[in-house]
Amino acid sequence: MDSAAPEAANSPPDRLAVYFDGVSSRRRTVALRFSDKLEIDEDGQALTAWAYSDIRRADGPAGVLRLSSIGAPALARLEVRDTALATELTSRCASIDDHMLGRRGIATIIGWSLGAAASIVAVVLFGLPLIADRLAPLVPEAFERRLGDVADAQVKTMFDGKPCDNEAGQKAFVKLVTAIRESAGLDTSVQSGVLSSSIPNAFALPGGKVYLFNGLLAKAENPDEVAGVLAHELGHLKHRDSMRGLIHNGGTSFLIGLLFGDITGSSALIFGSRTLITSSHSREAETNADSFAIDVMHRLGRPAKPTGELLLRVTGKEGKGLSIISTHPLSEDRLARMSRQDRPASGPPLLSAEEWKALKSICSARI
Repeated sequence: MDSAAPEAANSPPDRLAVYFDGVSSRRRTVALRFSDKLEIDEDGQALTAWAYSDIRRADGPAGVLRLSSIGAPALARLEVRDTALATELTSRCASIDDHMLGRRGIATIIGWSLGAAASIVAVVLFGLPLIADRLAPLVPEAFERRLGDVADAQVKTMFDGKPCDNEAGQKAFVKLVTAIRESAGLDTSVQSGVLSSSIPNAFALPGGKVYLFNGLLAKAENPDEVAGVLAHELGHLKHRDSMRGLIHNGGTSFLIGLLFGDITGSSALIFGSRTLITSSHSREAETNADSFAIDVMHRLGRPAKPTGELLLRVTGKEGKGLSIISTHPLSEDRLARMSRQDRPASGPPLLSAEEWKALKSICSARI
């Protein structure tokens, strides 16, 4: 016998498999022959031949060896159900599982994922605050006012906060806010009001809106306490802290959403709304707003210490939940600072005793 005879001459008898050419949906019953390549024949006619080095395992049902080939059409598949044939075929295909993830591949993916997570954390901690500081002053005031109008409607809906409009109380409130606003150097575009909510809170919205909840007013014992809180919120308006916080917190939640699969960024809207409603500004922004309030009270000739006393009173009685101190510096520290920088009253009272009584009852018509 000629020793140069083709390897196919010594191959085992034809064994059957199913072949899809990747072009049509036709199911072909084929015979496989092992030579220097895997030969695929149909009815004695050669259909194609796959190089063993190009053959790769494809996903398939249990008990079926499903294969593809790098050199074949992308959808071409070969299905082998005969166990002995499958074993012999895989033994010839040294690269059959090269595209599968091994331990090294999984480790690489984990490494890249951890690197991406670390990058997002770094951007959240350092990049976004810097970006927010740079972008906030560039936001057009008209856009900020529109944003404030939207937030205004959401606030009243979420807290069922109806504006308090007792005539005498409203007159006293306007007098108090006007004195603070003028001392703060802000124009008449600032809008303010008292909402009939039991939550002890006050906050500023983008575009010049300041709200005081009746829950905080009920805990106040004198006009200076309320004036300091309003001056603090006007400080946030002056510094555009709400816009800065919205950019920062919205960007933070968007990045976290990407990290955990929220590619729509819907959580960014939730975080953004929380920023506007709960006034969750940065510690630095709160400290600056406190400084602003202290300066305003001094210009009015009124003490700043009562504001700290009100905040500590709220902290002691509420402790948990949404309040003016929930995301602010510790009230003990704020009171200590306001006490150190306090000055004796040198100006007239901001409200008379009768006006203060009217302000305390501003929501009486709503209760």
